[in-house]
Amino acid sequence: MPLAIFDLDETLIATDSDHEWGEYVCDHGLVNEEVHRARNDAFYEQYKAGELDIYEYLAFSCSVLTRYSMDKLQAYRSDFVEKRIAPKMLEKGRALIDEHKNRGDQVMVITSTIEFVTRPIVDAFGIEILIAPDPEIIDNRYTGNIVGVPSFGEGKVTRLKSWMSENNETLNGSYFYSDSHNDLPLLRLVDNPIAVDPDLTLRAEAEKKQWQIISLRN
Repeated sequence: MPLAIFDLDETLIATDSDHEWGEYVCDHGLVNEEVHRARNDAFYEQYKAGELDIYEYLAFSCSVLTRYSMDKLQAYRSDFVEKRIAPKMLEKGRALIDEHKNRGDQVMVITSTIEFVTRPIVDAFGIEILIAPDPEIIDNRYTGNIVGVPSFGEGKVTRLKSWMSENNETLNGSYFYSDSHNDLPLLRLVDNPIAVDPDLTLRAEAEKKQWQIISLRN
């Protein structure tokens, strides 16, 4: 069963859910708006430039989760997904997911955005398997820490290989869809790397390697 692997942000959705969640918590007074928005924007620029320290960023991202009860966080998240993410879910992305499912492929998402944010989005696409940075929970509260290797850059390869070992899967006939040059390590590994509305760096690499380039927006 070939793997059909998708990035999430700016690939299946026409936004970055990580950055958008940062905007949401600022807009709803869950953090110090000025400080949090400035750091959120700075980290996003670092990500786009390929200069992100993922551990520093995840500490920042997870810090919000430590401030509120699980019930409150889940209520905020439901509102966030309904109002900020659902309108950005790409119909061509849904169609592509369905196409792979109809072929009998194993569909999954690998993202560098924390599981707390991405799980309901991936569920809404009808995808069961999600590999994402896992925020630690102790006594039904988030600690602010991440469990295991973050699925970012080379970490996506590490996490995928671990998952494949546990599930007796291979990369034979595999696909990976992504918009970002940060995903080049995994794109270079699969049999069918596909650049989706790619950033300039990824587009240049895709053209050089003669990878398929598609749009899910046009």
